[in-house]
Order: sequence, then C-alpha cells, then structure tokens
Amino acid sequence: MGRNGLELAGIIRNHGDSFSEGRSLSTKQKRVLSAIQYCRTERLGYHLDQCPECNHKEISYNSCRDRHCPKCQGIAQRQWVEKRTNQLLPVPYYHVVFTLPAGLFPFGIYNKKLIYNLLFDAAASTLKQFGADPKWLGGKIGFFGILHTWGQTLWHHPHVHFIVPGGAIGDKGQWIKPKHDGKFLFPVHAVSDVFRGKFMKNLEDEIKKDNFVLPDEMSVSKKTWNSEKFLRSLTKKDWIVYCKSPFKKADQVIKYIGRYTHRVAISNNRLLSMSGGKVTFAYRDYKENRCKKIMHLDAHHFLQRFLWHVLPEKFHRIRHYGFLANGIAEKSVAKIINQIGAKKSGKSAEKTQTGCICKNCGAGIMVVLKMITATGHLITLQNSPLFNSS
Repeated sequence: MGRNGLELAGIIRNHGDSFSEGRSLSTKQKRVLSAIQYCRTERLGYHLDQCPECNHKEISYNSCRDRHCPKCQGIAQRQWVEKRTNQLLPVPYYHVVFTLPAGLFPFGIYNKKLIYNLLFDAAASTLKQFGADPKWLGGKIGFFGILHTWGQTLWHHPHVHFIVPGGAIGDKGQWIKPKHDGKFLFPVHAVSDVFRGKFMKNLEDEIKKDNFVLPDEMSVSKKTWNSEKFLRSLTKKDWIVYCKSPFKKADQVIKYIGRYTHRVAISNNRLLSMSGGKVTFAYRDYKENRCKKIMHLDAHHFLQRFLWHVLPEKFHRIRHYGFLANGIAEKSVAKIINQIGAKKSGKSAEKTQTGCICKNCGAGIMVVLKMITATGHLITLQNSPLFNSS
C-alpha cells in the first residue's frame, strides 16, 4: 500500500466511473480497470485455506491476476527469477537498455503492438549482429529482454532491458569470451547507430504497407501528413543505448533482474495521497541524479497516463533469444558449463512459495481447499492434501 493505505484500486474506485464517461476506452483497458478495482474483494469471489500443521482455516478474497495490477505480480516474478537462476552461467553479465525517442509519442500509443515489436526486433537483431562479428565475439549469443513502456512520471517511454551473458558459442561449440572482458561487451555508440538504422528501416516499411495508424482524434491530417519528414525528424536525433558495467557475481544478476521482470507502471508504495480530485505520487528525476520528487496530477489525467501502459492482448513483454531461447536454454547452459569446465555460479534457487504462512501457528503454509469464483461457481480442489479432512 501507499501512504495512508492508498492503492491504485482506490483511485479507480473513486474516479474510474467519471473518468470513463465520454472516453473511448478499449475493451482491454476497461477490463484492466475493473480487474484492479475489484482485486482481492468479494466481487471476485473467495477461497478457503487451511494450515496442514494446526488445521487453522481462513477465508481470503481472490486476486485478479492481471499483469497490470500492482498487487498480483509477486509470485509470477519469483517463479520467473527462480527459473532464470537455474540457468545462470559463471560469466560476467551485461545490462543493455534500448530506448525509443520521444518523437514517436503520441503515435506510439496508437500503434503499441507494432512499435513494441519493432523495438524488440531491432534491438535483438542488433545484439545478434554484434555478437556474430569476430571483431567482438564471433559466435551465437544468448540474452533475454524485458519491455517497460513508462517513465517515473508515467509518461510513455518505451524501452527494453536486456540481460546478456558475456560470451558466445562458436561454430564448433567452443565458448568465446568477450574481447574486452571486464570493461564492455560492444561499443555503445556503434550499437546505437545500428539499432536506429534497423528500427527506422522496419518502421518505414510498415508505413509504406499502411500499417501505421494515424488516429482521427489527432490534429495531424492524414492528407497533409508527410511520412518522410516524420522519419527524418526521428533519424536526426541520437538514440539512447545504455550499457552498465558487467555484473561479477551471480547473486548480483538475480537481485537485479528481479527488479525489472514483472514491474507495473506504478506501484502502490509510490502513491502518497488522493484529495480534491488530484493524485499525488513520488518519483525519481533521473536527469537530476535520481533526486526524489513529488508530482500532483488530476485524477483523470493520472488514470489516462496509467492506461497508456496497458499492453496489447497476448503481447509477450519478456522475450528470450539465442542460446537462451525458450526450449533450448537449459541444454545450452549445461553444454556451455561442461565446455568451459566450470561449476554453475551461485546457489540453486529455492522453490517459490506460492502459499501464505499460517497466521495462527506461524509454521505451516496455507493450502487452498475450496474456491468460489466471481460467478459463484464452487471449485473443490480434490488434489489438495487436506481435501479428505476438510
């Protein structure tokens, strides 16, 4: 929760109806607002839990499990990190961030799926290209990327965080170390130029195919809009690619990626107050050395900014590439470790705890016995170890 128990759900409950009036919200946006508003309330039903140690029982309301909800990402995040932990290599890891220029806004919010896919494709292709270049590595690299669409003030700011192991697999299966191990993986300015070129080429192709939406509500006229001028305005600017110093220890990688995987646009603990039709929240100004600041927004404007970050239906915001691609990562990691003759770095991740600790005895993990859905349907979990005793 934020200060004084404030949550995003409370803001939606207080201002969601008036905000929605007269606005053309998509079905997905309406569903997200509803899910967050009623998360862990009687509206979504409830479940009966029992402790296997002391037989204590209690009723809890169901979670919405929407990926935009600030209360529903903890378990999914821990499970993802657990899987990645078991795939860690005993090598340096690099954090590379690819960011799109502000000139794409407001077009970007009307072309989300297109822009986000172009961002992933151009950035991943750039990393693969530099990895395959003998000047830097000369092999097949592996990495995964996590899309964030927001800045600290909820402005539309699409960027992808990539975590890249320092090395590549050569043509003969040999492990290739970076040429500048301990300093940098690839030259960031060259990476930026190649990334910009790839993205712009693909964007131009999509515009020519008439796949780029110019919304009617914008002031731009489709008859007078000049796509070439628009593309030139983006190309003239420097594009930001940021690469941090490599992580030396596995536990640093685990801790770091856990901060990024399942974040939502704004967490409840950043919310400070809601009064007089305004929402106040905390943020960090990265242009001023991460200085802590406070922002006041009209509640409707706050909700509008939040909805900018609702992802397209079935869109994958975490993607895996190269030898860390889904389906081959586990075998790839085992082969690499065997090839370089080293033990896995770090400890194996502990199995994610999906249940709550019993409040009565403090020892048992609560087990779900029965669940009442939002529609009133009763589900009895017969696989529960406590089913027969319930």
